[in-house]
Amino acid sequence: MRTLLALFHLVALTAMIAVPPSHGQPAATARPPLPKPKLVLTVMVDQLRYDYLMRWNNEYRGGFRMLLDRGANFTDGHLGHYPSVTAIGHSALLTGAYPVNSGIVGNDWYDRESGKKVESITDFAETNHGAENDGAGASPRRMRVSTIGDQLKMAVTADPNAVSPVVIGVSLKDRGAILPAGHMADGAFWYDRQTGDFVSSTYYFKELPAWVQAFNARKLQDRYLGKNFECEGMAEPITKVPGTRGPMYYSSLWNTPYSNELIVEFGKAAVEQHRMGQRGAIDLLALSFSGNDSLGHRDGPDARSIREMTLATDRILGEFFTWLDAKVGMRNVLVVLSADHGVGPIPEVNQERNMPGGRLNRRSLFDPLEKALAARYGEGKWLVGTAGSAPYLNYTLLEEKQLNPAEVRAYAAAELMKVEGVARVFTRDQLLLGQAPSDEAAQRVLKSFHPKRSGDVEVLLEPYWIGDGSRATHGTPYSYDTHIPMVFMGPGIRAGYYDAKVLMQDIAPTLANLLEVEAPSGSEGRILHEMYAWEADRQHH
Repeated sequence: MRTLLALFHLVALTAMIAVPPSHGQPAATARPPLPKPKLVLTVMVDQLRYDYLMRWNNEYRGGFRMLLDRGANFTDGHLGHYPSVTAIGHSALLTGAYPVNSGIVGNDWYDRESGKKVESITDFAETNHGAENDGAGASPRRMRVSTIGDQLKMAVTADPNAVSPVVIGVSLKDRGAILPAGHMADGAFWYDRQTGDFVSSTYYFKELPAWVQAFNARKLQDRYLGKNFECEGMAEPITKVPGTRGPMYYSSLWNTPYSNELIVEFGKAAVEQHRMGQRGAIDLLALSFSGNDSLGHRDGPDARSIREMTLATDRILGEFFTWLDAKVGMRNVLVVLSADHGVGPIPEVNQERNMPGGRLNRRSLFDPLEKALAARYGEGKWLVGTAGSAPYLNYTLLEEKQLNPAEVRAYAAAELMKVEGVARVFTRDQLLLGQAPSDEAAQRVLKSFHPKRSGDVEVLLEPYWIGDGSRATHGTPYSYDTHIPMVFMGPGIRAGYYDAKVLMQDIAPTLANLLEVEAPSGSEGRILHEMYAWEADRQHH
């Protein structure tokens, strides 16, 4: 009898397992295997607003043309963080993290532990190679989370037969090379303004690798001597390039497309040295074109020079794709194009257009605050540092005067609100408690507040107001600073235009999904599966 009962239960259980899902839920379908690239290439064009891709769309013939025609273009991609500056953008690209987790709260900030202003990559335990040494080296140690490159490397550490991926970062800027490449990179290299050489730090090597020394010995940077960056129809050159070697000459290249050519040439050398994309591993090359940002700060987004620089970048990128096609095969390369931020219009140009806006520099923002604090609480050095529009109060002075820090912060916020051009102010106390409105700008501030590194008050300027006394700049939460390109091209990517709103923080988890590795440790974005090639077939069936 017990045997018959047991048999009955077994048959019933088998029948239940075989019953298809009910309640109108479709049966799960197996996902087709994702085609994996041999090389991941990320291209950050510093200060490339999304509208630049559309503004000169019909003039592109090179890399931008290929990306727009063959890639998945997310037309409403934005930064998810605040402020919109280089270091945060470059860290977010391949971490998918907000500053609250990454610890990268700006290009620089006041470090209360050391009592010094530090940059996002400052490392007092290391030394930089090259001529530009100021007593501190550079490394990714201030970034608290992993990158896609780190995850690629960690994914193979348990397999003794696996080929380790090669991860390289290259930029004119140290932070532009270091932060995307991550902690386990095989090297991050940047441009030395004194010599025009590419350098690195002791974090990666005791001395520059032989292949980098050989590249520098070629002196490719000297082929532009006296070669002005010009635009047809303009009486004066966009950038005058000295004809004599020296720091003035090497610095001048930042405001020309020649700097982008040097980045690409160094990228080619890295690919050849490490046989990137040709070794049975998924390698990662992170390039950042900083020259576009340098010229954009100088001239503003409405200058003819910006069009010339962007068209030149299109050409240079196209030539690089052609080279990669011969070396690796573009069918094996997954390309991601983005930008770390946009740029606001020059206020004087806006005023001519009857548009709002104005300028605020550090003194016009913080001098009235220091005077107000002194008038209310007595004389003293009230601010020990600033970072962007965030002041850092002197805690030692507050303690000496037996003041309540929260009360002083609230008073400081009220005083800053009186300054023309200031839109909103958040105190440390509000952000620690999550007390921020639900609008996107306020939520960007909240997700970017780091308790140990951020200032005591965070200031948002009015639209079209900029925190610079003479040039163009960025940093605000408005669309001209946050609307960035997000274009994917390569194996498994379905070309087209995708209009849903997406964030830079979505790039890293999407790459992790495509590469089938764990998402970076601070990643908070979503997977952009709508661009997957198999997604169209799944929806069709």
